Amino acid sequence: MSKTTASDPAPSAAENQDLGEAGAQLSTAPTEDPPNLPSLGVIGWARWFWRQLTSMRVALLLLLLLSLGAIPGSLIPQSGQDETKVADFRKNNPTLGDVYDKLGLFHVYSSVWFSAIYILLFVSLIGCIVPRTWQFVGQLRGLPPGAPKRLTRLPAHTTWRTTAEPEQVHTAALALLKKRRFRAHLTGGSVAAEKGYLRELGNLLFHVALIVMLVAFAWGQLYKSEGNKLVVEGDGFSNTLTQYDDFKSGNLFTADDLVPFSFNLKKFTGTYERTGPNKGTPRTYQAALDYSTGPYGKDRKATVKVNHPLEIGDSKVYLVSHGYAPVITVRDGKGKVIYDSAVPLLPLDANVTSSGAVKVLDGYRDPQGKKEQLGFNAFLVPTFGGAASGTMLSQFPALDSPVLALSAYHGDLGADSGIPQSVYQMDKTNMKEFKDSKGKLFKKLLRPGETMKLPNGAGSVTFGKDIKEWAGFQVVQAPGSGWALGGSIAAIGGLAASLFIQRRRVWVRAVKGADGVTVVEMAGLGRSESAKVPEELGDLAGILYDETPAAPGPDDPADSPDPDQEPGTDTSVPAEGAEKQ
Repeated sequence: MSKTTASDPAPSAAENQDLGEAGAQLSTAPTEDPPNLPSLGVIGWARWFWRQLTSMRVALLLLLLLSLGAIPGSLIPQSGQDETKVADFRKNNPTLGDVYDKLGLFHVYSSVWFSAIYILLFVSLIGCIVPRTWQFVGQLRGLPPGAPKRLTRLPAHTTWRTTAEPEQVHTAALALLKKRRFRAHLTGGSVAAEKGYLRELGNLLFHVALIVMLVAFAWGQLYKSEGNKLVVEGDGFSNTLTQYDDFKSGNLFTADDLVPFSFNLKKFTGTYERTGPNKGTPRTYQAALDYSTGPYGKDRKATVKVNHPLEIGDSKVYLVSHGYAPVITVRDGKGKVIYDSAVPLLPLDANVTSSGAVKVLDGYRDPQGKKEQLGFNAFLVPTFGGAASGTMLSQFPALDSPVLALSAYHGDLGADSGIPQSVYQMDKTNMKEFKDSKGKLFKKLLRPGETMKLPNGAGSVTFGKDIKEWAGFQVVQAPGSGWALGGSIAAIGGLAASLFIQRRRVWVRAVKGADGVTVVEMAGLGRSESAKVPEELGDLAGILYDETPAAPGPDDPADSPDPDQEPGTDTSVPAEGAEKQ
């Protein structure tokens, strides 16, 4: 191995420029020159603004602003998701509600300021990607640059002497580098090679994936739809707007975008853990459906489970809730059946203690023949603990010992007032209580098959033996979800490639020395400081050193190099004042 016996002179300006050209274009990041602000002219200002908008720092700033802007959309009730919560917030916080209204915080994702950030980020990313893509394509079509004049100026380098001819060294180096998947070629009396293009490809992929995610997000928000429907066993559903209990959609969604299908709920099955610390935990929640697509589609069977939706075209039918629907039969004073239906009750706790209302709107006349409406507050306990438990709370979610508590009212339910009402609550404003013999509200606990007779021959209410179950379904159309998922995966892959793959170059030069012996110089350069470049260079140099016969050193011709010594290392002690390289 060779070593210098005196410190090298400082590199000249030409050598520094040569080294700069060798390391140039290891990245496709655009060079940001200081803005040349024009004194006059709209075009000059437009160019300056475009340069600023498409700079990486502005893109990162817009991405940060977009993330910060999404925070109020998660913390503050949104009008597109829950109008009731928004109304309650405005009622409880009138001053703050007015401020939020002016700032558009109740509809963040459709507000002007959020849309402006979104569009500017979109334009900025495109402005960053297009020139970098063309630059990267140009680099792929080109060849690695030639070696600098002085390879020993590079951070990682090594040199040794060999008896092989320079052409043999170049041929061996070219074969070795290509075998290691370098792009290599012979130019200017040296071998130039480059590797790690996937780093820049990953960088571009990451930015393209961000654009895909932005487009998918916008597409999904504009054309999405989401509706909920409660279906009792034996009943069905058709995918039309009038069939939903509640429905919300994007600004560009129309009723024609709904996927035509229908289904019937044949049976709901729910099983629970009976013993142990997880007693009452659901083990099976599934709904057996018969469904068909289109107006003349054939019936098909399907089973919908939690997190296993039924997919029909672009729609997904999710199972989201469950409860009980006791069958209630109401008769007037003459024994005529005026109401016979399964009444869905809403669960209040994990053991499916449920409450709701039974509303008899038509067909009832009191003993005097006057038209009236009947209303009953209903409270169902699937597993009653008995009077000894002292509470009307269910002890287990299954129908082990069901008990229904009813309290009776008569009068006007206000259904014809034009004011929307909940089917699970009763408006008692114009209702009167049925009184028992003690003058208190008439109420009674019923078991399946039992009947409650109303006072003064007003009729009767029967709790049927057949307690049906209901299932809550959510029908979702999210057209951009697949693209958003693909963009997310691509962004993660591109980011990983840009972080863990390093782009680097290697040069090998072999020339005849003054004594006629071939001197081999080998150097490597990476885009950033990394231990991988010296390690890889040492590995390549070791292999090339083994393939080319070593020559004795110039100071001691009888000395042969130590075969165990790595190329580029020197075990001798340099002369006083000498600099070893």
